[in-house]
Amino acid sequence: MSHLWQNPYADTAFSNDPSGKKFSRMEDPAHLAFIRRLPSLISGEEPCEACHIRFGDPRAKYRKPKTAKGRKPDDMWCVPMTAHEHRLQHAGNEQAFWSKIGIDPLEVALALWSISGDVEAGREIIAKARRAAG
Repeated sequence: MSHLWQNPYADTAFSNDPSGKKFSRMEDPAHLAFIRRLPSLISGEEPCEACHIRFGDPRAKYRKPKTAKGRKPDDMWCVPMTAHEHRLQHAGNEQAFWSKIGIDPLEVALALWSISGDVEAGREIIAKARRAAG
């Protein structure tokens, strides 16, 4: 007996659909090394650590998911900060921390990601963000 409707797709046609699947964290050691070569986004001081931004922002501009405790975000979501600033950022409400400083760290992180490796361009992005924050 023939079927009235035959599936036009291969049995595996939707097996690559990532919805509902866990993703591996995107790691980029070269980008983290680049971030560490830049001055602090907050104070302009050096040396710096690569500080991952954990809070989420679902706006289409970023589409960044919140990162659960014990799991770092992808390496593209980091900015340079001194060790002391880094600890302060994670000591309380991260969004309130950045709001008080007046810098959008996600915007800066994306800008740095787009020019990763270009230290001079990275320094200019940091300086521009710091000037805008006053």
